[in-house]
Amino acid sequence: MYNFYEPFLNEVRKPSRYAGGELNSIVKDWTKVNVRVALAFPDLYELGFSHLGLRLLYHRINEEEDFLAERVYAPAEDMEAKLREAGLPLFSLETRRSLADFDLLGFTLQYELSYTNILNMMDMAGIPLRRKDRGEDFPLVAGGGPGSFNPEPVADFFDFFLLGDGEEAILEILKVLAGGKAKGKRKAEIKKELMTIPGIYLPEFYCVEYFPTGEVAAVRPVSGAPAVVHKRVVSDLNRAYLPQKEIVPWMETVHDRMVLEIMRGCTRGCRFCQAGMIYRPVRERKREVIEESLAAMLKHTGYEEVSLTSLSSADHSQIQELAGRLTARYSPEVSISLPSLRLDAFSPELAAQFQGNRKATLTFAPEAGTDRLRRVINKGLTHREIITVLGTVFRSGWQKVKLYFMIGLPTETQEDLEGLVDMAREVLQIGRDFHRGKARVTISASTFIPKPHTPFQWRPQIGRDEILRKQKFLRDNLRGRGLELSWNQANMSLLEGVFSRGDRRLSNVLEEAFRRGCRFDAWPDRLRWDLWQAVFIVSGLRPDFYTVRSRPQEEVFPWSHLSTGVSTAYLWEENCRADSEIPTPNCRPPGRCLKCGVCRVLKVTPRVAAGGRKDG
Repeated sequence: MYNFYEPFLNEVRKPSRYAGGELNSIVKDWTKVNVRVALAFPDLYELGFSHLGLRLLYHRINEEEDFLAERVYAPAEDMEAKLREAGLPLFSLETRRSLADFDLLGFTLQYELSYTNILNMMDMAGIPLRRKDRGEDFPLVAGGGPGSFNPEPVADFFDFFLLGDGEEAILEILKVLAGGKAKGKRKAEIKKELMTIPGIYLPEFYCVEYFPTGEVAAVRPVSGAPAVVHKRVVSDLNRAYLPQKEIVPWMETVHDRMVLEIMRGCTRGCRFCQAGMIYRPVRERKREVIEESLAAMLKHTGYEEVSLTSLSSADHSQIQELAGRLTARYSPEVSISLPSLRLDAFSPELAAQFQGNRKATLTFAPEAGTDRLRRVINKGLTHREIITVLGTVFRSGWQKVKLYFMIGLPTETQEDLEGLVDMAREVLQIGRDFHRGKARVTISASTFIPKPHTPFQWRPQIGRDEILRKQKFLRDNLRGRGLELSWNQANMSLLEGVFSRGDRRLSNVLEEAFRRGCRFDAWPDRLRWDLWQAVFIVSGLRPDFYTVRSRPQEEVFPWSHLSTGVSTAYLWEENCRADSEIPTPNCRPPGRCLKCGVCRVLKVTPRVAAGGRKDG
């Protein structure tokens, strides 16, 4: 099979997407392992390569003698055409085996608009899309990542999902598969064993009932399945697995740098932020662990840029000390950066340490244009604080800043949009005061999407006409030298909203859209909104049912049986506090516990490097 693919590498764009053989990639002997895993990312290589979770599982699995892991990414249109014309299956990078040859095919559910790519990748490997149509000869299909916290739109295509952290759970899963294979067990028996692993959700063991109006009436477990599936949590990142080597790609990727996770979780409590809820509680790695891991990874890769990543890296309790030690040790040969800086955690000294003399663009996220709306979303920043920090940025030598905002947030008014415009122009004027015509302010205005497991999961999303009206207002008022505006396609935002809070009935929509040619829906030039509209009409499902509809407190959500540990009562209380513009403080140690439920339910404790731990 390997040689059959060779000619295609000279006939497609960017052949290094499919070549494999990168530095530190791992090729194991198939005859000497018991379980074989294909780790799949449903987007192009240059996007998926940088995904930290997939790379972590890849190395973790391959360190075990009895298991192997190989990678696969969504093929571009030219490679897909070549494979389909030749009748060849989609293959893994390491040994160019068909995905159908593996025991487990695991997809990263990073973004809802990649779901048609998942179906396409399975179809290209000759794997039946529906779980019920796959016999014993096909791999089990699994999903993980943020999308697994509401996987219902794709539930009919998957055998199981892993909720939460995967470093420990993946080995438990593979041991069950190995034991089942050794004893000749059928899939049904293996799945019953998988059900006993905390964090594993098997959708076939849950029956969904609907009201005539379309809302979910109940989600009932069957065959001994738990009523609620709780996520997995790695309690101590200092003891958690970290690879000593990282794969180095042949081609430039979107985030072409080495990435080291320094903490997990965030306690800021922004009410729109799904990641801040599903990755609780906060767990930091100690400075010593970070330094030791970084030294090993640099030794084995040769990278010249490192990103210390997390949801809020500047909040790490040892970040100042860490910045000083790392820059003293590695600068100027290696550049150390943070993915973004919080306005309320910014200091020019810290930024300078991580950016050195480059003075590249600094990125911040005010999120909303007025103090009132920032109180609604619990952002906790005032206009004066924002302007003061950005003044310090320009005064310290930076000429370019990027500001992230959202439109369509709950309770947003025209005054809030005008406040966004006024802030952008004020910031530009401050930049010009220091740098004249060299000052640049980039505004990113994405559309708010209500996400599961957040305080705003009950809120409506704004409709297409309103999105377009708000975007036009911003385009008309944020123009001129030094200002740049970017925004999301309205149709993409609507589609994301549908699948973010969707239910199992959407599986028919997804499959039909895929059959009609939908691929790469997250790419503006590839989204076929005309096809999606036609499919929704045929299905009898209305996108507005999932997007612009407000939910009452008592509504049963499609994901109500899946738990992040944060209680529904806490989320509802936060939703109500938003209407009253009441702030909720940060619960990061040594702050007081806010009783969100995650520590009690999951029996885990927040851990900060400089302060040890806090019980709550």
